[in-house]
Amino acid sequence: MRLERDRLTWLTYLQLGCYGYFLYGFGPSLSLLRDEQGTSRAVAGLHGTALAVGSLCAALLAARLVVRYGRTPVVIGGLAVMCAGIVLFTATTALPATLTGALVAAFGGSFVVMVVPPVLMDRHGDSGPSAVAEANALAAGVGTVAPLVVGAAVVLELGWRPAVLLLLPVVAVLAVAGRGVRAPRPTGRGAERGGRLPRRYWISWMVVTAGIAIEFCLVLWTADVMRERVGLAPGPAAASVTAVVGGMAVGRLVGGRLALRYPLDRLLYGAIVLTSVGFAVFWLTTSGWLALPALVACGVGIALFYPLGVARAIDASEGRPDHASARVGIGAALAAGLGPFVLGALADLAGLHLALLVVPALLVVATVGLRLGRLPAAPSSSPSSPATA
Repeated sequence: MRLERDRLTWLTYLQLGCYGYFLYGFGPSLSLLRDEQGTSRAVAGLHGTALAVGSLCAALLAARLVVRYGRTPVVIGGLAVMCAGIVLFTATTALPATLTGALVAAFGGSFVVMVVPPVLMDRHGDSGPSAVAEANALAAGVGTVAPLVVGAAVVLELGWRPAVLLLLPVVAVLAVAGRGVRAPRPTGRGAERGGRLPRRYWISWMVVTAGIAIEFCLVLWTADVMRERVGLAPGPAAASVTAVVGGMAVGRLVGGRLALRYPLDRLLYGAIVLTSVGFAVFWLTTSGWLALPALVACGVGIALFYPLGVARAIDASEGRPDHASARVGIGAALAAGLGPFVLGALADLAGLHLALLVVPALLVVATVGLRLGRLPAAPSSSPSSPATA
């Protein structure tokens, strides 16, 4: 199989990259915002819950809006709403405003996250899982820059806000550059509003949800771990999140190539093993020289959970990719909201080091889900559709 990238493919990649920049810059920004607000980890974790609520609201609406308006308007509108949320998030240190800004930004950005996989699966057919992984590789690659920009802005005494607001002009440029490019509309059962998804889909949903929870826990709390356990200053600690996100970029890029040759389940089992080893080293060490490569290993492992997990779920949806992706969005919302908040609350009670044991528990959940919902040996995907929005 080969992956042919056209103008729509590249535009879709870059649109997802915009949300990646916000999302992966959000974790280190949150650590610095907590210092300004003087709040506990549990209260700071409410920002992760706000992301989850925004994502959940988007997930409940995404499939209906796609059926009614088409995929392209939903993505463009989502990016505009995300930018409005970013402005509100950075405008003040007042907790209600920052929580609302996080919610609005996640609400808009989540439409992009949920619409991109069906677009790529429909556009690229059997190469769809590779395209989804590659799109998320680019998003993670862009996200790798975000913690570095935040850390550099802090070191230069500019504060973290200009680093986050840098995204707004990029979104504006993409909106102009993407004029006239239309995504394929859902067809067949995918164009229906109702219906039930099969049991095998929900088992796949459990796998990807557990993986997303691990990703959010590490992205949102790595900076605090590096400050508390390793002893880094706030700026370098914020920049250390790049180790996770950089590993994710590499993992998704390599995973996209491997998805053209190997079954999704085999790749996901390998991801679980690598994440487990990387996390064990990260959890046990107090040395930055060991913690950083361990975080890279974690990033490479967790990189595959979302793109290959959502492709796996779409494969199991029996021809309803937009509905399947929207339901994954609900799982992502639950994972993003409950995972970091529970970890933050446990950290306030027992310390962040012990609270991080939530991560291996989630790895067990993912392993059980893979075992219960095995896919066929050869990867498959939805057929390409030439229809346009």
